[in-house]
Amino acid sequence: MLLVAGSDPERGLSPHEAADRLVRYGPNVAPATRRRGPVVQFAMQFHNPLIYVLLAALAVTLAVGEYVDASVIAGVVLVNAILGFVQEQRATDALAALADLTRTRARVLRDSRVAEIDSAGVVPGDVVLLDAGDKVPADLRLIGVRELRVDESSLTGESEAVAKHALALPAETALADRRNMSYSGTLVTAGTGRGVVVATGAETEIGQIQQYVGSATGVTTPLMRRLAVFGRWLTVVIVVLAVVTLVLGLARGESIADMVTAAVALAVAAIPEGLPAAVTITLAIGVSRMARRRAIIRKLPAAETLGSTTVVCTDKTGTLTRNRMTVQRLVVAGTELDPDDAPGPSVRPCLLAGVLCSNAHLTVHDDGAVVSVGDPTETALLDVALRLGVDQRLELTRRPRLDELPFSSDAGWMATLHDDSGGAGYLVVVKGSVEAVLAMCDRAHRSDGEWDPTAVERDAGALAERALRVLAFAWGASESDVLPDATPGGLEFLGLQAMADPLRPEAVAAVAACRRAGIAVKMITGDHPRTAAAIAHGAGLGPADGSPPVVVTGADLAGRSPTELTDLIDRADVVARVTAGEKLRIVEALQDRGHVVAMTGDGVNDAPALKQADIGVAMGAGGTEVAKESAAMVLADDNFATIEAAVEEGRGIYDNLVKFIAWTLPTNIGEGLVVLAAIVTATVLPMTPVQILWVNMTTAVALGLMLAFEPAEPGIMRRPPRAPTEPIVTRSLVWRMVIVGVLMLAGAFISFELTLQAGATIEQARTVTVNAFVAMETAYLLNCRSLNGSVLSVGLFSNRWLLVGVSVTLALQALFTFSPWMQVAFGTAAPPARSWLLVLGMAIGLLVLVGGLKWVA
Repeated sequence: MLLVAGSDPERGLSPHEAADRLVRYGPNVAPATRRRGPVVQFAMQFHNPLIYVLLAALAVTLAVGEYVDASVIAGVVLVNAILGFVQEQRATDALAALADLTRTRARVLRDSRVAEIDSAGVVPGDVVLLDAGDKVPADLRLIGVRELRVDESSLTGESEAVAKHALALPAETALADRRNMSYSGTLVTAGTGRGVVVATGAETEIGQIQQYVGSATGVTTPLMRRLAVFGRWLTVVIVVLAVVTLVLGLARGESIADMVTAAVALAVAAIPEGLPAAVTITLAIGVSRMARRRAIIRKLPAAETLGSTTVVCTDKTGTLTRNRMTVQRLVVAGTELDPDDAPGPSVRPCLLAGVLCSNAHLTVHDDGAVVSVGDPTETALLDVALRLGVDQRLELTRRPRLDELPFSSDAGWMATLHDDSGGAGYLVVVKGSVEAVLAMCDRAHRSDGEWDPTAVERDAGALAERALRVLAFAWGASESDVLPDATPGGLEFLGLQAMADPLRPEAVAAVAACRRAGIAVKMITGDHPRTAAAIAHGAGLGPADGSPPVVVTGADLAGRSPTELTDLIDRADVVARVTAGEKLRIVEALQDRGHVVAMTGDGVNDAPALKQADIGVAMGAGGTEVAKESAAMVLADDNFATIEAAVEEGRGIYDNLVKFIAWTLPTNIGEGLVVLAAIVTATVLPMTPVQILWVNMTTAVALGLMLAFEPAEPGIMRRPPRAPTEPIVTRSLVWRMVIVGVLMLAGAFISFELTLQAGATIEQARTVTVNAFVAMETAYLLNCRSLNGSVLSVGLFSNRWLLVGVSVTLALQALFTFSPWMQVAFGTAAPPARSWLLVLGMAIGLLVLVGGLKWVA
């Protein structure tokens, strides 16, 4: 922090000194971060091995004069680049959002006069005045407070507003416990205060977070990493096949021109031009499905990343919980009650005290809904009372408020005075800490007249052990129409109300589903360790034997070596009291262990970790704009159950991409092998290069892309996560694809030779071969709907788009075969009628053989 000298807490700075410090320290704004220019950003979209394959395909198709096909490939490359460019531009807006967050107006003392200035002009040493509703303009050391409470949730993750004081604290005090400090970007919710600016701009805590955001490099998604490896491997295979074709032809005495043309034809056959389009479309369909389940994807590749996730680091408030304080238990006359069990009239005085001694209020919306507005603790009291038949609006009409002693964090209680003309005349109502309220009471509101303060303390302690916040209530008659400054006494104890932010039931089920799927779930929160541990245990986090979750704190991470830190985080179920930098270290430690990490967050302090994670997940309803801009996915409902749904969709997306690759590669390999085999055996090509291009273009769109619409297979969430190092095409799948490619090669030559032997022309034979090849691709497509199950295991009509694709393919093949202008363009001729039996036989044969391979492999 900056050292502040020459600041008078009563007079503030002089205008001259403030101007000098503004020059010396700079304006109080988030520093600008250097970004790549738009031209470089756009050019970088082409820096991808898969795009290199596409560019090679573009060059090849231009070389053989297939300008229509070249235009399609160029369009795919350009659309991918534009999408990536737009996504990157949006992602870098996180820093701009952070800068906007800190701009506000500030009231400062300048030569003993209060001046209102832009927060950019605040300098170290300024004395800043704070009121309820103000946004804190810089980091302040508080020098005077009056019931000051500040919402620091966006910075520390603390779920409730923090009471502040001006007392000295040890230098090693954790950020969330620095009650004598107030930080830039936080919000004053109650009271007043005065503080000296000790840090501005980049030196503030929020400025440090911006530097973390800038230094967080982010990571390439697992899918993009796998596709990059796959693209390099595919490029090598295609180049090797083309070179083999060229060398073999030249060795047999063929001309260089003919062999270059043949090598180009083989490359055209082998390159899967539809793969980038399939990736984009499959991801886009997955994004649409996730949106229907309230998960909004900001970056297209992230749609699949959740399917690869091995660890989910989740926030507590609003994600696992409802983000609304709710009364969980009541203790009246020594009996603990559940509010949902309709406890009856015996609890009415305790509930009535909760609605009278409250500054929250009920509001009626246009649709007739009644909602509570105000401090979360007080709105919880109104909600439970209204649910049990005690309406604040009606009760305040009967007992109007006359006076109030506001809540004091030092005293620990609040009191209100009411006109109780129907009772004793005036009624004093008190709520507060158990210790403070018990000290005011000399009796209890119970039929047996028993008064046992020790038993009440015991009940309160038992509730606190369950991480519940406990408030005590009392009332008594008064003869005065104003409240005295002294502590009330002689009151009647009414009971206890214990509250918490309850778990979402659907989140508990989702945590269990993630754990069954082999995904570890860890809670990362700024809350107190005891509160976090209780919520985590209730959510099902922790050891499988049901023992309490392993809890560590941010302080436990300090001074650890990288290996020690990784081991500690790997074992922990909960990490509490963490700062932005510590969250970033947690994500990096898990990634160093080889995990694919999903990180949830809603505050400014979450932004660096959201950016660094394999997939950052921001809260849409309660999250800051900085968090949303740093994340790849936004939850519209802030619900952990939505993450589990998105994981399921992400796994389905990956499955569909693998299915497309498993389908397209053997067909492309088969086409390439047809060209290679013809060169090696010095025979006539069963399919010409232009016919191969026809097959590539039509089937990739009409057949292959239909796999993008496949629904997730049953049991997808009972599988363990894929290993981060697992290739996109496994060894067993490679063998299957090679076998299928050889079967297609054999089918093409058999169809060609049998048709010629039956007396057909070479044009008719090639036409039969093309149709047989397309029929085998269609049969293999049906097999690829499930990589391990049978054709029937996924249901015949579960993907109606596939039926549309098959119908379109049949129509296109009819045009290809019988249309006169297509016959001229592609060198086809209508074959004899009996040839269709051969085409059908090839399809059925391949369908049965591949089905058998699944049983064997």
